[in-house]
Amino acid sequence: MPPKPAPTPARRAVSPLDHHIEAVTGHDIDTLWAYRDRGVLDEPHAHLVDRHRELAKSQTGVTFYLRLLNRLSSGEFDVDDALFTRIGRTVDQLEEATDARDAAARKVLAALEPIDAAAAAALAPDAKPLSTDDQAALLAIAGGAKLYEHLLTGRMSVTAASGTRIPHAKLQRLEDAGLVVRDTGHPVHAGQPVSLTDAGRAALFAARRKPTTQAPKVPARPGTSPSTPAPRR
Repeated sequence: MPPKPAPTPARRAVSPLDHHIEAVTGHDIDTLWAYRDRGVLDEPHAHLVDRHRELAKSQTGVTFYLRLLNRLSSGEFDVDDALFTRIGRTVDQLEEATDARDAAARKVLAALEPIDAAAAAALAPDAKPLSTDDQAALLAIAGGAKLYEHLLTGRMSVTAASGTRIPHAKLQRLEDAGLVVRDTGHPVHAGQPVSLTDAGRAALFAARRKPTTQAPKVPARPGTSPSTPAPRR
């Protein structure tokens, strides 16, 4: 017998605010989720990803009931009282799922506000932008890094988990700028862990952030325009 095909990994639900989140943070959604799982996000971005996961989950419910309603109205079933009952019940469930989705979207927009404000402040004319080399160094450190001192030469350098080496002089500049911090509780010859500070994470996200063109509104209910309030029963 031929081997069974490998199971296809479940795809993340696409939410109506994905593009706006990517525009504000400068990272795609999958990258943000991966950074959250690795623990390299600062508190505002971690909070945003947590709220976005709730939004994605609620969007799954909306999509499910939309597809069910489409199937019920496709002509596959006999048109009778039982079908009308199922359609009515599905419409009610879709309305509840949409309410949950809209509430989750508002939480995402609220979580985006401080990130957008911080990024705008970082891009102010008097703010010193990160160089390309500094961005690369911070990205490497975000994935895990340690400062080592060579036992024979006494030279020190940072080695990132990715294999990237960062000169000690650059580390000192990043430390002086308050963008990284060393765990001095470990000896240098064994490796001192180096990590981003909250300011370092914010600066990195701001440097990689794409300009936001416009802020979207909470998505409209199915069958209504964004400016038309949903009817209540």
